[in-house]
Amino acid sequence: MLILAHRGLHATQPENTMGAFAAAQKLGVDGIETDVRLSADGRPVIMHDRVTPAGRAVSAITHREIERDVGHAVPLLGDILDAFPSVLWNIEIKHPEAWPAASAVLAEFQSSRRILLSSFRHDVVFRSAEELDIDCALLIASRPLEVDAMIAACNGKPRIRNIVWDYNIVDESMLRAVTAYGWNNYVYGALTVEEHARCAGLGLRGLITDHPQRAGAGA
Repeated sequence: MLILAHRGLHATQPENTMGAFAAAQKLGVDGIETDVRLSADGRPVIMHDRVTPAGRAVSAITHREIERDVGHAVPLLGDILDAFPSVLWNIEIKHPEAWPAASAVLAEFQSSRRILLSSFRHDVVFRSAEELDIDCALLIASRPLEVDAMIAACNGKPRIRNIVWDYNIVDESMLRAVTAYGWNNYVYGALTVEEHARCAGLGLRGLITDHPQRAGAGA
């Protein structure tokens, strides 16, 4: 099971920063999950939250204004892919407006980096599968009625062969159904040691966690 640090290792560093990513790499994780939004000046910024601590929408202010609001440097997508070439990057696109800028950067790195593109916006995942040569994943936060229908909707898109599940809805029968189609399962959101141990026994391709040490990273 691959261990991915959710927004980097942010116990002592702000999340989604170069420091958090460096700390995760030093710990020895297999990969890092991070988030991309679009700033008002058209830059693919590494930000999870839609609104800054100052109450301003990320999409309404420039990259530099975002940095002033959060109080630390905010990397761009190209920065992190350039600085950390050896890890698996799970890049979550938070909103469709970020896709064109993110796509241009991902196209530059797609042949030299390991990238898993994911989004709750499955239209963005479909666009990635059509436009780029990178692996893609459907992010799922609610239990689908039928795995068959969800996978059938991806017919003709061989780059979409992964599902990232919220731990709260992990259903072992659905995990088995996904695996039977030759797809991979990832899970995010495990918290306790017991939840991490449960995930380790589910046959997952990867676990995306805020607590990689609880999954055995760095041991």
